[in-house]
Amino acid sequence: MQLPFKYILIAALYASGCHENTGNNSTATETSSNKAGTESPAPVTANGSEFRKDASLAFLSKNNADTIRKIDIQLAKTDQQREDGLMYRKSMSDDQGMLFIFPDMEERSFWMKNTYISLDIIYLDDKLEIVSIQKYATPLSEQSLPSFKKAQYVLEVNGGFCDKYHIGYGDKVVYH
Repeated sequence: MQLPFKYILIAALYASGCHENTGNNSTATETSSNKAGTESPAPVTANGSEFRKDASLAFLSKNNADTIRKIDIQLAKTDQQREDGLMYRKSMSDDQGMLFIFPDMEERSFWMKNTYISLDIIYLDDKLEIVSIQKYATPLSEQSLPSFKKAQYVLEVNGGFCDKYHIGYGDKVVYH
């Protein structure tokens, strides 16, 4: 029996160690734009890929829309960027994170393969409202960390961030 191409592709992505392990999504290679408008790899240090600030993000309270906390974010918009994510980084400051942007709403699942720092993985819907959080994700684990609800964005911040700043379900984010 010959397997359909879709299943072969899913198996290949899983085996290659992609960050999001749902088969049709990925994780994030740092990139920076050059003058020609194309993307080139960001510098790699002993700490993994260097953080690149692409935007600022604010967490807004679901109760009164007050700003809870602001951070700098690196965007992961392409398949390759989403595939690499925060893999191989040894540290990240509390005022940094990575926002994964997907073209559609669907249930998502990330894992921590080749990720050396504990993360809180925040799943957001198409209105940038928090629908699910996986807290204190174990570094280097291949355990699936599902969203349980449809999400279009995924935000990764340091493990414990959500508890420290009281970020929870229903809170929203804005970025620019």
